[in-house]
Amino acid sequence: MINSTQVLFFTLTAYFHSEVLNYVYFTVVLCLYVLIVGSNVLLIVVICVSSSLHEPMYMFLCSLFVNELYGSTSLFPLLLVQILSDVHTVAAPLCFLQIYCVYTYAHIEFCNLAVMSYDRYLAICHPLQYHSLMTPSKITKLVALTWLFPLIESVAGIFLTVTLQLCGNVIDKVYCDNYSIIKLSCSDTTANNILGIVYMFTIILGIIVLIVYTYVKILKVCFSGSTQTRQKAVSTCMPHLASLINFSFGCFFDIFQSRFDVSRVPNALRVILSLYFLTCQPLFNPLLYGLNISKIRSFSKRLFFGKRNNLEQHNKRKKERKKCLHEGEEDKYQDKGEEWGKVEGEELEIVVALKEGPELRRTGTGIAARSDGSAPSGGISIPVKSAVSPPKEEAFTCCSTFHCYRSGSRSQLGH
Repeated sequence: MINSTQVLFFTLTAYFHSEVLNYVYFTVVLCLYVLIVGSNVLLIVVICVSSSLHEPMYMFLCSLFVNELYGSTSLFPLLLVQILSDVHTVAAPLCFLQIYCVYTYAHIEFCNLAVMSYDRYLAICHPLQYHSLMTPSKITKLVALTWLFPLIESVAGIFLTVTLQLCGNVIDKVYCDNYSIIKLSCSDTTANNILGIVYMFTIILGIIVLIVYTYVKILKVCFSGSTQTRQKAVSTCMPHLASLINFSFGCFFDIFQSRFDVSRVPNALRVILSLYFLTCQPLFNPLLYGLNISKIRSFSKRLFFGKRNNLEQHNKRKKERKKCLHEGEEDKYQDKGEEWGKVEGEELEIVVALKEGPELRRTGTGIAARSDGSAPSGGISIPVKSAVSPPKEEAFTCCSTFHCYRSGSRSQLGH
């Protein structure tokens, strides 16, 4: 019988042996790792430096991107070393450290996704109370809980694995796996199995119930609301659902492969699918959220293109202004300039004031009008969500997502 103190290293047997292809594999994996780090760091920087992105949803996204860096770093450095090595051995302490990092990464990922689903539930089902319910202190507590609980809880599982007496040191994977080491045990593993069952039926089941509950509530709001409400809810929730399904699939196959005989599955396919949740998810999330969320996309462009992008936006606003001002009436309008309010979380710097005639004011419905209640000359109305008093001195012309009306016609301007 081999005592656990005598096992100084573990041998990973799932690697391919090909001198020529090893360098190809190394290059592909290295490029993937650089792409993962670059994309996640970019979005973290964008969220941190853009004050308008300091909102609950983006704070949780930032936590998610940090976790992607943590999870990918727990795998890729060791994977790159092993690809170029002739002997695929890992020191026991490093192996247990990798197990801890991989399992805490998966746990933190599910907790992050659960917190994000709760945030979307509050934003869609309780929009008026959203900012009073999702306060900065509550955001801090949720992010701290998302990280601290998995980091502390996983210590118990690693401790039980480290204390096992092992009869071998061969792991049929390309990275260290907790269940593979438990299968090498010569001693009783009842405590490990009980801890695994408790973890499955409390933590994982609790997270799944929370996510299902929030989406049932969201679906009720969607089906009872207008078409516009449904579209906004779908556009907000689809990236989160796609991320959740993608990660769940990767974890499911890894668990399935560890506990059942998959020897009939080709070795290359087994390796790819066992690495799926550690390689695809860290790249999938930044691409998914970076491309689908307009505010992150626009700030990323601004960070890269800077002045050029600002000049293009200025020229676009000039064209929009010309569309809103009708022929023969340009002299009646004057740019003024300050922000009147926000619509759906987007900063909108508002709108038109008459150079001549009665002074514009805001009505209770958010429509720009004269002080006598009538619409301004030219029939331009500006619907804005919040009823805020207009600035006395400044504002600028028609901004995107507003609607211009004249003689029964309607045109929508887009940024």
